[in-house]
Amino acid sequence: MTQSERTPAAYQAQLEAKAQRLQTLFAGFTPPALEVYASPAEHYRMRAEFRLWHEEDDLYHVMFDQESRERIRVDQFPAASALINKVMQPLLEGLRPVKALRFKLFQIDYLSTLSGQLCISLLYHRRLDEHWQVAAEGLRASLQEQGFDVRIIGRAHKQKVCLGEEFVVETLKVQGREFIYQQVENSFTQPNAEINQLMLDWAQDVTRSSEGDLLELYCGNGNFSIALAQNFRKVLATEIAKPSVASAQFNIAANGVDNLIILRMSAEEFTMAMRGERTFNRLEGIDLGAYQCNTIFVDPPRAGLDDATVKLVQEYDNILYISCNPDTLIDNMRALGETHEVARLALFDQFPWTHHMEAGVYLRRKAG
Repeated sequence: MTQSERTPAAYQAQLEAKAQRLQTLFAGFTPPALEVYASPAEHYRMRAEFRLWHEEDDLYHVMFDQESRERIRVDQFPAASALINKVMQPLLEGLRPVKALRFKLFQIDYLSTLSGQLCISLLYHRRLDEHWQVAAEGLRASLQEQGFDVRIIGRAHKQKVCLGEEFVVETLKVQGREFIYQQVENSFTQPNAEINQLMLDWAQDVTRSSEGDLLELYCGNGNFSIALAQNFRKVLATEIAKPSVASAQFNIAANGVDNLIILRMSAEEFTMAMRGERTFNRLEGIDLGAYQCNTIFVDPPRAGLDDATVKLVQEYDNILYISCNPDTLIDNMRALGETHEVARLALFDQFPWTHHMEAGVYLRRKAG
């Protein structure tokens, strides 16, 4: 669909088609009315990646058509945040005349926030030297003078040079409260900040009357667990990626959360620990028996939950499941639906103008 075809009516029609598909997938589970959360139709992506094309003295952002592999020049990218669009041309104007910055530069990654912070990663097919660093510091200063709150990171093979922090700090508003999140360059964060706020709002709402404790698998930088902590006595969360665990600890402190512990473990490892199949040094000093987790939250990768984790999840009275792949969600639901019923179902249009969709389902154990 071309940009000129992306009208409000076209967006609404696409959103309704996604809603119909999700309702069809869940028809066998007798869900309540589907809750649908629309995205802004443009400027919704807080991250963007572009290849750089060099043409004599010029260079510009490009993307490649996935089917034809045709090169497409990109001067503005309406899907990306307004902040990314605002900085794209000033950045190129700073790169073009400086050989130390443009030589062997092949890609630019942008990470932006609603709070106005920006991280720009420059990727090279060569080693970065002191001449690059001096020139990059000049580029950063120039962008700052133009009003951009920017960090610049240079990346090459086995090399990373940071000018400023390697992260941005996002502020999200959820049910009248502001939450602070450190988001590290080259680590996973929710791409659509407006939809992320709506997902956090919805997750808070469906767990508002919860009792006991919460277990979260795949917690990332604490995006959900920090916002949900207020609804539970205690929260125990797992994450395997070191940068995400470090960000989660930063975010716990920044938000004054005192009832949340993050364990650096995979969901599979935690499943084995809970079943007593293996012991882990990382659990030393953690009394799993002290937690009365009757609610579990999962936000797995596109592959969904493995069979062992599905069985673990079934042991909890309440299940909050956020999915970026409804097909694997339905695969998991074939087992979960045997023991639990759908109490809430939501569609979050994380990726407008694509067939992808994010779904949220809240399950309660069946009576009897």
